Amino acid sequence: MKPHASVLGDGGWGTTLGLLLLEKGFQVRVWGVDPEYTARVQRTRANPKFLPHVPLPEGISFGSDPGECLEGTELVVSALPTQYLRSALPLFRPFLPAGVPLVSCSKGMEEGTGLLPTQVLQEVLAPKGPVVVLSGPSHAEEVAQGLPASVVAASREQDWAEKIQGTFSSDHFRVYTSLDSLGVELGGALKNIVAIAAGICDGLNLGDNAKSALMARGLAEMARFGASLGARAETFYGLSGLGDLVTTCVSPHGRNRAVGERLGRGETLELILNSMEMVAEGIWTTRAVREKGRSLGVELPITEAVYRVLFLGKSPREEVRRLMLRSPRPE
Repeated sequence: MKPHASVLGDGGWGTTLGLLLLEKGFQVRVWGVDPEYTARVQRTRANPKFLPHVPLPEGISFGSDPGECLEGTELVVSALPTQYLRSALPLFRPFLPAGVPLVSCSKGMEEGTGLLPTQVLQEVLAPKGPVVVLSGPSHAEEVAQGLPASVVAASREQDWAEKIQGTFSSDHFRVYTSLDSLGVELGGALKNIVAIAAGICDGLNLGDNAKSALMARGLAEMARFGASLGARAETFYGLSGLGDLVTTCVSPHGRNRAVGERLGRGETLELILNSMEMVAEGIWTTRAVREKGRSLGVELPITEAVYRVLFLGKSPREEVRRLMLRSPRPE
């Protein structure tokens, strides 16, 4: 009898995580919010909206019934967009088995509260089992094709980090472990802000020098903010920080980079959002991180500049100029 795993979220990453677990011998159920769409995916064995051109084999099923998704499960994976976690999670609370490990794969920070995905999971679901973060440079479009990728499983309990490492590791998906779950989770959230800024550089045709400098200073900003919350600065120089940052800033698959590029070309945020099927987490994370940084007294010049472009309608070119004219200082 195959073990059962449940994936919350039928987006590209949720579907890909389901495929990885299927490879490892699980019977997988994926939950999506739209009954009509999940029925279509189940019937056609394809997810054209979120993971096109990837056939979905038998053994991975799709549906919108929370109880059915969690029935008999031995592993729950949350791949819901961060800003939708609070509204979606109450559907699952009555059906969550005690003691089942919960793997959080969302990347962002909740608006209004400044909470990270695992903190929202703890607050809303109150799970009776371990919560492990899985994060790193892992575009669904590539992982689903079997291309090599490496990520980090992070938990304050080494045993559980290693168990999730073993659960997901394969010949094309390498998993490392970390005890700094806060730093790993923050890396996945903060890199999206820098990716929007990198996209703005692309949209303005500022060249490789500008984009490289932006990424380097963005990484320093990520580490500074993370350390202020108690994360280890060195975590941000690993896969879940630097690794994820590079991938998101340079890849054509990066949604946050693409948002920045369109902003740099002069499109409005409203127009961009109205044309997107998938969620660019960095937009809302920018506002949450800016508020948190201000409350902590942490200097976040890149986040501030991205915020001004996104939410105050400021000129991307003028914000770049503002960054370049900041007071000289040692690196």
